[in-house]
Amino acid sequence: MIKASGIEKSFGQLKVLKGVDIFVDKGEVVSIVGASGAGKSTLLQILGTLLTPDSGTVEINGRDLSGLSSVQLADFRNKEIGFVFQAHHLLPEFTAKENVMMPALIGGDSFASASKRALELLNEVGLAGRASHKPSELSGGEQQRVAVARAIMNFPSVLFADEPSGNLDSKTKEEIHGLFFRLREHYGQTILIVTHDAGLANMCDRALEMKDGRFV
Repeated sequence: MIKASGIEKSFGQLKVLKGVDIFVDKGEVVSIVGASGAGKSTLLQILGTLLTPDSGTVEINGRDLSGLSSVQLADFRNKEIGFVFQAHHLLPEFTAKENVMMPALIGGDSFASASKRALELLNEVGLAGRASHKPSELSGGEQQRVAVARAIMNFPSVLFADEPSGNLDSKTKEEIHGLFFRLREHYGQTILIVTHDAGLANMCDRALEMKDGRFV
């Protein structure tokens, strides 16, 4: 599902990624661990098409992304990739349901179809009764659940998560961690998670460690 070879990336004189290869099978949940500055988040952003590598190739779900225009990449990202970040990035003026609907509306779905699907996903993540609440009316854990529901709104092939539970208390962390594995069971999602949380890393099918821009 994810295949990347020879990924290199520099920022100015700083070489962050030094020829990284990674392969993730369909339905796998894989974590990437390592110290801050090892290149984990940079790699995740390249795999998720948010950054362009200096060299190397990326394939997602059999599609080589290297020749796509910015418009084609945006369309591919909307349909094939979901993102969950440490900061939930919810739009404060919209309700939980409206936030979850956004990717579908951007992708051209009807309002009625997006609304129905959003309510189903909020129920899936345990927030059926909070659909009409705005982010300021939700706890940190609830906001992150909304962000997870939004990330899978368009049935993406791949879900990328960058420190998804980094701002949460221990009980809420466990709930969010369990949610990722339920998604894999229900939707067959392939999930790649950057984390400092040893508990989450140990739950995954594989844990890959990065150090100084390479896997070790």
